[in-house]
Amino acid sequence: MTDLKKMNRILLKLSGEALAGGKGTGFDEETVRKVAAQVKQVVDKGIQVAVVIGGGNFWRGRTSESMDRVKADQIGMLATVMNCIYVSDMCRQEGLSTRIYTPFVCGAFTELFSRDQAVKALEQSDVVFFAGGTGHPYFSTDTATALMAVEIEADAILLAKAIDGVYDSDPKLNPEAVKFDQISLQEVLDKKLGVIDLTATILCLENKMPLVIFGLEQENSIVDTMFGDFSGTYVTV
Repeated sequence: MTDLKKMNRILLKLSGEALAGGKGTGFDEETVRKVAAQVKQVVDKGIQVAVVIGGGNFWRGRTSESMDRVKADQIGMLATVMNCIYVSDMCRQEGLSTRIYTPFVCGAFTELFSRDQAVKALEQSDVVFFAGGTGHPYFSTDTATALMAVEIEADAILLAKAIDGVYDSDPKLNPEAVKFDQISLQEVLDKKLGVIDLTATILCLENKMPLVIFGLEQENSIVDTMFGDFSGTYVTV
């Protein structure tokens, strides 16, 4: 297992639903402030942090059968932009410098993605947000996360989810579900565990991109995952 403390650059994937806290939708300010404060602690240790955020706290359009899939996914992309603007501002309130990149023009709210500019910003200790997914329908924020992590040559993807790791079945449905401390990407595929979507899993597997999965709701979970007692699941390559 890779020593997380020795990592130089990470991509943190935040669940949109997790940012909603107990509210279920929108933002829970206390939750987001805690996330921003933890990101500050990680950056202060000299680690470069990029962030992707899902849009599930605002939009789950692909579950609707009455709407065009392309339009539904476009709304989902905009939901991730809103999330990144909000969390970016919370990070700025913690004293961090941030940049938000999108794969499409989004007025003056964001910058058009450039791999070179994003890497330069990371090297300057800016927290870099990748909003808007891949910019195309039919690709999830999981796929965008894997793609961005590979492009910026991150050491690992940290997945902060509503569930505290990878289980052999859904722990919400099966109280006897068993959590893995460590599992390979190939096993995730073979067992069809659905940790991230299939496209993202294969992209990570082909590019040897490990995943670190933990529960965002746990107190100080991001900092503990990087520097303390890791209690989630490490997905190896």
